[in-house]
Amino acid sequence: MSFFNSIGRSMTRAPRSGKRSTTPTSATFSPTESNYNSNPPSPVVSSPSKPLYLCSPFVEAALVKGSLKTIVLLPKYVDIMEWVAVNIFDFYTNLNEFYGCVAECCTQSTCPTMSAGPTLNFTWINQDRKSVNLAAPTYVDYVMTWVQNLLDDENVFPTKSGQDFAPSFPSTVKHVYRQLLRVFAHLYHAHYPQILHLRSEPHFNSLFAHFLAFGREYELLEMKDLKGSSSAPVGIGELWSRWRDMGILEG
Repeated sequence: MSFFNSIGRSMTRAPRSGKRSTTPTSATFSPTESNYNSNPPSPVVSSPSKPLYLCSPFVEAALVKGSLKTIVLLPKYVDIMEWVAVNIFDFYTNLNEFYGCVAECCTQSTCPTMSAGPTLNFTWINQDRKSVNLAAPTYVDYVMTWVQNLLDDENVFPTKSGQDFAPSFPSTVKHVYRQLLRVFAHLYHAHYPQILHLRSEPHFNSLFAHFLAFGREYELLEMKDLKGSSSAPVGIGELWSRWRDMGILEG
């Protein structure tokens, strides 16, 4: 069943966690669009010829062995909109926790751009529809604040039994997915050494692989967002191919 051709009834979800603190200036920015900037960003860390997350044994580190296909399939009798909403909430919550663990290393000076590869950084489109460069911690804060506000909006993520999801929910959640993907991309590119230091690479890899498998299953993942372009590739693009060859991902 195609997610983008399915508008279903909502079901009751568990209560959400507390609200994330809002950035005072983030209201001036709306992530209706965001662009790639192929100009090489300022280096965040000196990187080897091959990123650590693509090297053994780190690329194989995982909590779940084998294909993730079964854990992303829609359970019987569960509404597809509800299933997508609950999983997006979980991905956001877990990613926010991981970012919190390395936030002290993601600063205006260490991460002056929202980098996701040696020659790629993401830019933000503000309310004047102008592309602006933001330091990574500012970009991430805008993304997480925006997503939290959507999760708290009953018109977008309804929690009351009998309340339907809006027809615009699929397109909204796809944009949420794209922005969360960019946060993953920055963490892998700029902060994987800190994740290794915390010995959290199996958890982080499993979360990201689950995120990719889910996005592929429900048409949220655009391969161009994952891989970028030949002149400005996204660093994590190779992970898809490696995990596919290992049987973790399909397609």
